[in-house]
Amino acid sequence: MSGAAVTGLIGAGCAAALPEEASPSAGEYPWHTDIVSTTFWVGEIHDSEAADGSQVRSAYDLFWMESYGGCDGLVVDGSCETQRRTADNGYFPTELTPLENPFYLDLPFDDVNNPAAFAMRGDVIPWADDPGYAGRETDKSFSYMKNRWVRLIKDGRECYGQIQDAGPSVYDDADYVFGEDDRRPANSLYNGAGLDVSPALNGCLGFADLNGASDRVNWQFVEADEVPEGPWREIITSRQVQLPPAAN
Repeated sequence: MSGAAVTGLIGAGCAAALPEEASPSAGEYPWHTDIVSTTFWVGEIHDSEAADGSQVRSAYDLFWMESYGGCDGLVVDGSCETQRRTADNGYFPTELTPLENPFYLDLPFDDVNNPAAFAMRGDVIPWADDPGYAGRETDKSFSYMKNRWVRLIKDGRECYGQIQDAGPSVYDDADYVFGEDDRRPANSLYNGAGLDVSPALNGCLGFADLNGASDRVNWQFVEADEVPEGPWREIITSRQVQLPPAAN
């Protein structure tokens, strides 16, 4: 949440970084700069007592671990632990072949389950009126956030991932997630982290910590047709919301 090498990705590494003269304000969507990122992974259980303490399921997929294909790391004494990733196999896990994109992340806006976020999503999400999204603001079987692409940059390394969960800790932080003024996250935990990234993104971005809260990134939303070739495009997740009938 035993894999073979990913065809065409050996040594692929990350895409070339933006030119030094590129401004963080360049692009269709605004940049969010110097944001603390933690790492999470499919199958992780970091607090079994907390409502959001398990990554066996996600905000958008009750069966996330099953959908993904298992533990996105190493099973140690029955526990799903994280795993360092390298460019040798495109930052993919080595103990399973994932069924969904291993380049995933979350942002603190759960547009399906959080009542405040759900109520405002049609007004605050920039692509809410785009084809495929317009008119679905009251449809709880559909997420405006799930599967959206994000560009991330750290120390000259540029990688891409798809949103597959919500957090950390706050779930309606529209001012930070969609704001144009580089607002700081509302979350105060984990050094004020504003997103979680997968082990694949952790490795691709060259995080110093395998599972810490000290690495910082710049990020922005991007459209799917702006995502360059790279290991993040080997498997593209398209599955929509999978939640109990009562939540729809």
